[in-house]
Amino acid sequence: MKILATPLSGVFVVETASFSDKRGAFSRLYCESELSELVGARRIVQINHSLTALAGALRGLHFQSPPHAETKFVRCLRGRVFDVAVDLRFASPSFLHWHAEELSPANARMLVIPEGCAHGFQALESESELLYFHTSAYAPHAEAGVRFDDPRLAIRWPLPVIDLSPRDSALPPLDAAFEGIAV
Repeated sequence: MKILATPLSGVFVVETASFSDKRGAFSRLYCESELSELVGARRIVQINHSLTALAGALRGLHFQSPPHAETKFVRCLRGRVFDVAVDLRFASPSFLHWHAEELSPANARMLVIPEGCAHGFQALESESELLYFHTSAYAPHAEAGVRFDDPRLAIRWPLPVIDLSPRDSALPPLDAAFEGIAV
């Protein structure tokens, strides 16, 4: 596993190798020892899977508020997605900046999104599947988010948004007084 820094402090891309032969392929999705510097004292406590049916569908931008803030490790198992991390951390040098990676089985990349960052993605292909490793269990009372089209963020989604959940449609834009999340 190769850990690559991104322009956002604490957001990383992990590259992995896939090994193929006539029988098929093998790849390591997670390795505690190799990713220990990213996990720190936390541990993976929940693994989630999502399937997004339509290209252009968008999920996010989601995060959990402290004390339930979480680090996410996101990998695409099928299809392709435009995966986005948004820095919402108070006093972060990259506050309100975003970084996106295309994730697919072909590039075998995983995006690591730290506590205090929002996460969202847009499916670039129909039937795209993601696997998420979380360092905090889902806490409904701590779920929060920001509108995908917030003008302060100005995320350039690659496709027109054709499918947005009622929950994500109702997410608010950032308030002008928003100064960040203390994590």
